[in-house]
Amino acid sequence: MTPARADDLADILRASPDVMHVLTTVRTLGLPDWRLFSGAVYQTVWNHQTRRDPAYGLKDFDIGYFDPDTSWDAEDVFIKRVAEAFDEPFRSTVEVRNQARVHLWFQDRFGEPYAPLANTDEALSRFVCPAFAVGVRLEDDDTISVAAPFGLDDVFDMVLRPNPNRREAKGWARVTASAQGRWPECRILS
Repeated sequence: MTPARADDLADILRASPDVMHVLTTVRTLGLPDWRLFSGAVYQTVWNHQTRRDPAYGLKDFDIGYFDPDTSWDAEDVFIKRVAEAFDEPFRSTVEVRNQARVHLWFQDRFGEPYAPLANTDEALSRFVCPAFAVGVRLEDDDTISVAAPFGLDDVFDMVLRPNPNRREAKGWARVTASAQGRWPECRILS
């Protein structure tokens, strides 16, 4: 990932009032090792690339954090903390999940094994495709830090390809059709 591409990403995200509201609010909540990732990031870039409204097509704001306490009760505390920090429509669209717990439910939900993670950024390397595997955080000094294990080219080029670290995910056709239905400019590569 080039610093210029990371700077471009930060500038695009800063131009989205909704993304900045989520980043600014979540920063105050004390979630450990948190990131905003997936759709709210890549879709905001795609909207910029296609000159659409920054909020076009965004369904939710996925927040991942990492807490070694993998109990449901501990995660529920963070879920409630985040929900209480937002008014509607954000309360219904900001979704927070402890990445330390994903291995406990992933196989039952998606039919694939999922080894435990060591931190939130490691989760990005397992996302369905490189374009989705981008996470950002608004730091205390107001910089936007970027984690993108596959770089940012696929995001900016509007390319969907399977994650090279895993077999094509179940539901790949559904996921890509949904993205292409909202952004027909995106290209799907197998």
